[in-house]
Amino acid sequence: MDLEHLRDYCLKKRFVTEHTPFGPDTLVFKVHNKMFALCSIDNFTSANLKCDPELAQELRANYIAVKPGYHMNKVHWNTVDVNQDVDDTHFLQQVDNSYMLVVQSLPKKLQATIL
Repeated sequence: MDLEHLRDYCLKKRFVTEHTPFGPDTLVFKVHNKMFALCSIDNFTSANLKCDPELAQELRANYIAVKPGYHMNKVHWNTVDVNQDVDDTHFLQQVDNSYMLVVQSLPKKLQATIL
């Protein structure tokens, strides 16, 4: 997994925009202005992804690459290291899960534009 692959994957999702609100090195992906993924631009070694709390615990128990979200709410966010024991397909599934969690938290009117 590299940054360009992640970026292209995220930007293909409906209503996703990219931002750098935390400075020029942190790339944030949002759907309808709500964050679902962020990572370093200069040193892409991991990404922070929103996660269901129960699933977050399960992933952390089963993968060395999955840790509580760095500088994030540790209950709802995971930091997933790239190119370790989480293969690219599973990494992208976690991106999908993060995106859908945020979409499902949106008002019904906005959800209808996506689902």
